[in-house]
Amino acid sequence: MTEVSEEPAWRRRAVERSTRAAKLRAEQRVQRFLDAAQELIVENGTTDFTVQEVVERSQQSLRSFYQHFDGKHELLLALFEDALATGALEIRHAAVSEADPLRRLRGAVELLYEQSRPKPHVRRPLFSDFAQQLLVRHPAQVAAAHLPLLSVFTELIEQAAEAGAIPADRPRRRASLVMQTIMFAAQGNGVSVDGRAVPFTSAEVWDFCFRGIAGAAIGSRTPKAAD
Repeated sequence: MTEVSEEPAWRRRAVERSTRAAKLRAEQRVQRFLDAAQELIVENGTTDFTVQEVVERSQQSLRSFYQHFDGKHELLLALFEDALATGALEIRHAAVSEADPLRRLRGAVELLYEQSRPKPHVRRPLFSDFAQQLLVRHPAQVAAAHLPLLSVFTELIEQAAEAGAIPADRPRRRASLVMQTIMFAAQGNGVSVDGRAVPFTSAEVWDFCFRGIAGAAIGSRTPKAAD
């Protein structure tokens, strides 16, 4: 008779239950560190805080912190990624309510522009300070953090192309160009008129992006890169 080597079902259930419980506890600890760091950023208007301050605010241990994060940089990166993912989810939800693919894309462009614009009297050091440092020192991490947004814009451009509203060509590359255009325009000062800065409007940004993606197909004179 062949020996049955498979472990009993009760043992598997017990291990799985224990693993789920440990995972939930770890997620809760991580979230407490993230919440504590976010509170410090809001209160102080800067990312210039210490790990010890985060640990004390979260009422957890330093040992627990380093079990989940390599250091402050990784903690800030987690907050940055969370903020971008939340923004991408907001854009995706807004797009679902619009039936026309081109209007859907326009709504996404204008919403990302409004999300990215500096708000008067609102300090956003995670984007104004930390993001700039990331861009210079860790461009690969910046690219990875923007993947949720890139995914949303790629889908919207593909849908508009399928509807015949824009040419169908390299949607992922176009999505990246559109996103970078929007966010750079949002962070700029607009145009100087009579000695004062006049910011671009979301409608102007959409018009510029639309003319770009609706014009001649890109890629015909550019190196072939992975989309």
